[in-house]
Amino acid sequence: MVEALLDGPKRFADLEADVPGIATNILTQRLRRLEAGGLVVSAPYSDRPIRYAYYLSDEGRSLAGAARMLALWSAGRLPGPAGAPAHPACGTTLELRWWCPTCEEPSPENSTEEAEPLAWI
Repeated sequence: MVEALLDGPKRFADLEADVPGIATNILTQRLRRLEAGGLVVSAPYSDRPIRYAYYLSDEGRSLAGAARMLALWSAGRLPGPAGAPAHPACGTTLELRWWCPTCEEPSPENSTEEAEPLAWI
């Protein structure tokens, strides 16, 4: 659901189309849970009948990177290209890389393995 809202606000019917195979009642339930969790915000766009557009809150947008990483991970587990994102110019499958915005350099691939474990207090 979060992925469907990454491009901006959507109406309920648009979300139904973007999330194939989801029942209307399940979509309604999920939107309500995401709103209660502060990830999605709804704004009315019609008074009669009342209808809403849904968009990601700041908290929901912060989840976007994790959602994309999970989508890439799952796409890599399926045989064939299976919708894995590709570079528009050459068609090569994209890879996730850790990048330091301060140093403007990529981080070594095993940097997460070398990090010290978190201490729980």
